[in-house]
Amino acid sequence: MNPASLRWKIAALVTLAATVVAAVVGLLVHRATWQRALDLGQARAEVALEESLAAGTAEDVVPVAELPDALADRLRSGRRVVWYGLDHRDEPWMWAVQPNGGGGEVRSVRIAMGSEVLGLQALDRNMAKAGLLALAGVVPLSVLAAELPNRRLRRVARTARRIAGGDLAARTDARGRDEIARISAAVDSMAASLQHRLLAEQRFTADVAHDLRTPLMGLVAVVELLDEGEVTDLVRDRVRVLRTLVEDLLEVSRLDAGAEVAERVRVPLAGLAAESASRVGVEARVLADGDPVAETDPRRLDRILANLVLNAHRHGAAPVEIAVGDHVIEVRDRGPGFPPELLADGPRRFRTGAAERGRGHGLGLTIALGQARVIGAELTLANAPDGGAVAVLRLPAG
Repeated sequence: MNPASLRWKIAALVTLAATVVAAVVGLLVHRATWQRALDLGQARAEVALEESLAAGTAEDVVPVAELPDALADRLRSGRRVVWYGLDHRDEPWMWAVQPNGGGGEVRSVRIAMGSEVLGLQALDRNMAKAGLLALAGVVPLSVLAAELPNRRLRRVARTARRIAGGDLAARTDARGRDEIARISAAVDSMAASLQHRLLAEQRFTADVAHDLRTPLMGLVAVVELLDEGEVTDLVRDRVRVLRTLVEDLLEVSRLDAGAEVAERVRVPLAGLAAESASRVGVEARVLADGDPVAETDPRRLDRILANLVLNAHRHGAAPVEIAVGDHVIEVRDRGPGFPPELLADGPRRFRTGAAERGRGHGLGLTIALGQARVIGAELTLANAPDGGAVAVLRLPAG
């Protein structure tokens, strides 16, 4: 029942058009009927005047002063006058008057027009009733008629929202040759193009990661054979970074392909949060409300928490806190917070939001969001009012 809906706008437009048409037709019928009544009254008055002239009856001779003022003014021309108007008692008459020599007298006959006026009023009332009855039928029919295109537009809007939400396989499957069908075809074409480009990007990422993995394993093996020293430690560190990047790219490609399936077990959340922070070497304080337990995939949850804690350590400031509640885990730091563009557009690959490019590749939050979708959790990013970034992970209950 949204008054701003296109359905109601179309119904209002149809109702307005029908009202205007009914009013114009009613006015034309009113004027034509009244003009016909005047013409008939004039003809009858002229016939009565001719009969009075032929009979020479004295009762039709009256003083000009007894006639209505408007009719008396017309007699100044000295010619016959046929005139419609109201008498001194406001009754409608059709007069036929002809001067009768001098002395201020005229020969006058009149025809009563009361029945014609009453008939015209009755016609107006009937046309008004008929117009209202017609509108009573037109309004529901116009609403029903407008529902079909409105329903098609809602389907296009739902499909567009699904595409915006990431379901690039959604299609409107619209038929027809009208404007709505063309819009639907454009949305389907856009979705197909986006899906093709995304699949090409995913294949490229997966191919690059797989092609890099084999020489990287050889490089890892060779580095382990180098003599100990400062240069060797530097090379090993860079190789570890490269290996982490390749593993992250492989994980992103698997998440994009939808090949990941969660394996759910009962997990003590506080203990897992502490282990995740310890595994990545970040000092974080775990604040648990009791001993919450959730049924989820521990490996994927560990991956999510590890990435969130590592992101807080790299881009935020100590202390890093992990607050654990009933199916809710919150990771917070005391740094400058998430950049506005990240909060507006979400995480982007190979975009860290940091001035320096050597602290991560921008894949951590992307992987965390992907793994959260796999386990059915909701991950939201925000900035705390008193400063610092806040990542809240809500696990599904039950």
